[in-house]
Parts: sequence; C-alpha cells; structure tokens
Amino acid sequence: MAIHEPESIKIVKEKTKTGQTWPDWHQQLKNFHDSNMSEASLQLLNTLVPYFCLWYLMFRSIQLGYSYIWTLILAIPAAAFLVRLFILFHDCVHNSFFRSKSANTFFGYLLGVLVFTSFEDWRFTHLRHHGTYANLDSRGFGDIWTMTLKEYENSSIMKKFRYRLYRNPFLLVGLGAIFNFLFYNRIPDLRVKRKERIGVILTNLLILAVALTAARIIGWRAYLLIQLPVLWLAGGVGIWLFYVQHQFEGGYWSRKNEWDPLRAAMEGSSFYNLPAVLRWFSGNIGYHHVHHLNPMIPNYHLKKCFDSVPELRAKEPLTIKKSLHSHRLKLWDENLQKMVAFP
Repeated sequence: MAIHEPESIKIVKEKTKTGQTWPDWHQQLKNFHDSNMSEASLQLLNTLVPYFCLWYLMFRSIQLGYSYIWTLILAIPAAAFLVRLFILFHDCVHNSFFRSKSANTFFGYLLGVLVFTSFEDWRFTHLRHHGTYANLDSRGFGDIWTMTLKEYENSSIMKKFRYRLYRNPFLLVGLGAIFNFLFYNRIPDLRVKRKERIGVILTNLLILAVALTAARIIGWRAYLLIQLPVLWLAGGVGIWLFYVQHQFEGGYWSRKNEWDPLRAAMEGSSFYNLPAVLRWFSGNIGYHHVHHLNPMIPNYHLKKCFDSVPELRAKEPLTIKKSLHSHRLKLWDENLQKMVAFP
C-alpha cells in the first residue's frame, strides 16, 4: 500500500533539487519508516485504557465526596497520558503511526477530539512547520513566535509589550495551555482551505457531543472539575516540550536563501534527553532532531533509529536542568547567530 507523502517531505525535496546535499548516513533513516500495526495498536491500548480508568477514578473521587485534592492528584498521571495521546495524534498527522492513510485519518480525528485539536487544521500548519522551521523568512506556521533582535528594537512600544507578554513563561505555558486548547484551536487558521475549515467544525461538534454526553452521565460540575485540570496540565507540558525542542542554547535560524534543512534539523531541533518514564509518556519526541530529519519515522522507532546511527548520537543532549534556562532566550541575534535575552 502506498504511503502518503507529507508536505514537509515535498518541501525538503524541492530544496534538494536546488542543490541541497545530504550525508550518506541520512539514507539509513529510511530503514525505520515501516509502520507496525501491532506496535501502534498496543500504544493505543496502553494509553487510552489507563487514561479512561483515571477519568473514572477522578469521577468516583468527586462522587464519593473525597477532597478535591485527590482528584487533582489523579489529574497528574491523567495529564501525562493525555500528552502521550497527543504524540500518537501527532504521528497520525504525519501518516506514520499506521501504514494506512485512512487509519491515520480516522484515529487522527478520534484522538483530535480527546486532545481538543482539529486533525486537518493542525496538519496544515504542522507539516509546513516541518518544511520551513528555522527559516526567518517563513515564520508563522505552527511555531513559537520568535523575533530577531533587530525586529524587536525597531518595533513599536505596543508590539514590544505584546511580545514580552507572549514570551512570559507563566503566560506562554500556564495560561497559554487553556487558551490554546480551549479557544484558539476552535478557530481554523486563516490560511487554510475549505477541507481544513470543515475539519475544525467537525472536531468542535464532536468535542461538544462528548462534553454533552459526559455531562449528562456525570454532570457538568464533575465533567469540568476533571477535564479542565487535566487539559491544563497536559497542555502546559505539551507547550513546554514544543518550546524547548526549538528554543535552546546553540539553536539555528537562517534567511531563506541560506536555509539548510539538515542544519535546521540537527542544530535547530534539540535532543531532549529525558528519563525513561518521561520519554515513554512523551512518545520519544525528545529525539526531535531525528523526527525533523525524517518525520515519517513513527514514535516507536525513533529511539531505535537514534541508537543505530552514530551521527545522530553525536548531537549534544539537552538535559532537564539545562532546559530550564531556555526561558531566558527571547530573540534571535542575526549578528551573533544565537538566541539572546531581552536587551
């Protein structure tokens, strides 16, 4: 069965036609393309089942009148499983989770309802993010708003104020989680076509149907007391993961005429070296440089690929401790060729 080729791969191929050369070891990544029905099905089971079990326990804690603190404690592992569900959704977007495009689309829509994200709309922006990331002339597709130092210095006071608010970690990761998943994702990107707009409407209707059904069974109060903290915690972790995957010491940005997809992947994407349990819940997305080198590799093959290709292991890892300092990085200095703090 033919595998659908993502937009990001097409964009990189166009770059290759214009003279981009890839190292010999890059061909080895294709050995890890093959999607595995058994592994994908197992991941769905070992993520969906415990997620819904935790939902049930949270409901029972409310129903039996336990302190809400117990509900919030249960919300922490539930949020971790929701983060993992988003990674499975992310693989469906790349058509890499299953071998079948129709299976990826079906489960992409299904998981999209659980993670409050439209499959078609997010696919439009995310695949373009892969094809244009670290290109200073093509910003704005599914990435963190990043200005150059010169742009910031030449901006109005109001724009500087908005940018500072946006880059504040408490707003970006904290309030941003609720805003992004509850409100921003309910509106299609202005650049999408009819198919993506319909996808957003369908996802919104499905989310509403699930909410109404849950509220009818357990009540609105219980539904909101469970869904909101789980979504907020998972959303905050997801935004932080996405942030440190591209905003870190030693990153890479370039203008369009000099943009290099190999450098964008190897230097502009981090290798977030997480402990095994966090690596499991984050679906190996810490191997982000491998993912950007070849987005057709499903999450369950990323570590195998990383372990098999020595050149991938040569990249300096980003530790949790070191990543915490990334919040200081706000602007790209084109002269120094690195991320810097606010002047």
